Amino acid sequence: MDDSNLLVQVNFEVFGHVQGVGFTKYCKDNCLNAGIRGWVKNSKKGTIVGKMQGLKPEIDKMVEWLRHMGAPGSKIERCEFENWNTINRFDYKDFEIRF
Repeated sequence: MDDSNLLVQVNFEVFGHVQGVGFTKYCKDNCLNAGIRGWVKNSKKGTIVGKMQGLKPEIDKMVEWLRHMGAPGSKIERCEFENWNTINRFDYKDFEIRF
């Protein structure tokens, strides 16, 4: 099956030393460049949380970025992804940093 045109969404949470290193900005920039919509923010418990919607190949690339790359200076311990779904249309206009 060709899933290159499949629209998917997923919620994510990144654990480790991820706040105070520009993680949300890098995440936003990468998502906008990939045509991914949704949001990202710092959580009160020191993690990064967000939701992505986009074409499956682009989401898969961002999943790898969130798991292994992250922002310069960040140290990712682990990343959790949940609520994987296929969608018919976007719920968001763009990708934003929430506060």
